[in-house]
Amino acid sequence: MITFACFVPHSPLLIPEIGRDNLDKLSKTREAYQHLAYELYAAKPDVIIIVSPHIDLREESFVINQQPQLKVNFKKFGDLVTNLEFENDLGFGYQIKESIETSFPVILFAQEELDYGSGVPLYHLTKNLPKVKIVSIGYSNQDNQTHLDFGRAIKEQINKSNKRVAVVASGDLSHRLHKDSPGGYSPAGQDFDQTIIKLLNEKKVDEIVSLDSKFVEEAGADQCGFRSLLILLGIIKSINYRSEQLSYESPFGIGYLVQNFEIQ
Repeated sequence: MITFACFVPHSPLLIPEIGRDNLDKLSKTREAYQHLAYELYAAKPDVIIIVSPHIDLREESFVINQQPQLKVNFKKFGDLVTNLEFENDLGFGYQIKESIETSFPVILFAQEELDYGSGVPLYHLTKNLPKVKIVSIGYSNQDNQTHLDFGRAIKEQINKSNKRVAVVASGDLSHRLHKDSPGGYSPAGQDFDQTIIKLLNEKKVDEIVSLDSKFVEEAGADQCGFRSLLILLGIIKSINYRSEQLSYESPFGIGYLVQNFEIQ
């Protein structure tokens, strides 16, 4: 059964050893993460399915990591201190692949070090869950509806299991909010973020799926959080949940949204 679901940002600046003087600029996001960590602990998950946009992309195929032990570090960002280890739920990941491979292109791969899109959320959410297992999933270049349907197929496998499952979709929103944004400025950036926030709060999943791909691309959101979010929405669409925005801020020209989907 699904016991927890959320959408969270993954800026490396959220890691204390990296963010340092910038941590105060992300205070709302950090507080929202603390709230989610408490909610996740209370949900008592056996396994966390984490969907990240920064797993090695296999273009047309979805991917599932089958490395037995998974490690998190942020050495590439200059942090030599932070290290985490998790056990991969290999059986559950394989069951997901086996159940959906006739309907969706999906590839198994093995990579010990998790990407930072997975690492940042796991750092903040699992401090009180050292024994929780992980299933690491990456999206594809398929269209919006396919990502939603992929999530629905995962939900069917969750329902067949006897596991308590948490789903974490990792991703940032627009990368084009300010003139100093990584992707430069576009008026579509703020429009996209506010549209996503409004539709999520109103639980209008079909309208999110129907967003024009050129609009998403112009906002600088097509290569980060949007497809992670679609998979999450596919997993929870047909169950009873309450959508709650915990925070939104963009101090560095990227939209950081923390959204909790409280399972009823």
